[in-house]
Amino acid sequence: MSLRIHIHPDNPQPRLINQAVAVLDQGGLIAYPTDSGYALGWRLNAQAAQERVVRLRKLDSRHNFTLICRHLSEVGAYARMHDAAFRIVRSLTPGPYTFLLPAAAEVPRHLKQAKKRSVGVRIPDHRVALALVEASGEPLSSSSLILPDEDMAGWEVDDLYDHVSSAVDLFVDSGFCGNEPTTVIDLLDDTPRLVRQGKGEVPFA
Repeated sequence: MSLRIHIHPDNPQPRLINQAVAVLDQGGLIAYPTDSGYALGWRLNAQAAQERVVRLRKLDSRHNFTLICRHLSEVGAYARMHDAAFRIVRSLTPGPYTFLLPAAAEVPRHLKQAKKRSVGVRIPDHRVALALVEASGEPLSSSSLILPDEDMAGWEVDDLYDHVSSAVDLFVDSGFCGNEPTTVIDLLDDTPRLVRQGKGEVPFA
């Protein structure tokens, strides 16, 4: 069973945030809360942790991993945005959206989508997620905590912990934060394209 710590969703305790970051610094894999349910997180260079996520979620090479960022300037350091893409990202963040963008050179190769060399980016509206990124000093590699072959509708935090406690090194419990995934918007070309309708409303759809 993985360690489970309880962090206040509105006033994250710095000591506990630092405890979670210490697990990340050791190459560990954590489950943590966002504004659209729980997610899996690991350091940018922790390729072994990413491979654990691939096995857990049964992902293929077409999957876009996501970078959790603190602000727009950090997004701009890890992904390339044309003017229209910048306006869309600015207007919808922070919030439950993931944007697919061309990955910048700073993104490790193993995080880039194999064919398009893209990466997902997002700025969640959740204080614990942002505190983890702030304390880490860099974006957090992330993937939604969606388990294959499982109907997760109606799951409480205890249910989620029971299912993933053997697969992660640390479970950051901040209470129920929903179980509807982010809305995914493809901004790789000039015309935005809705990839997945999730929690966030899309103004152009």
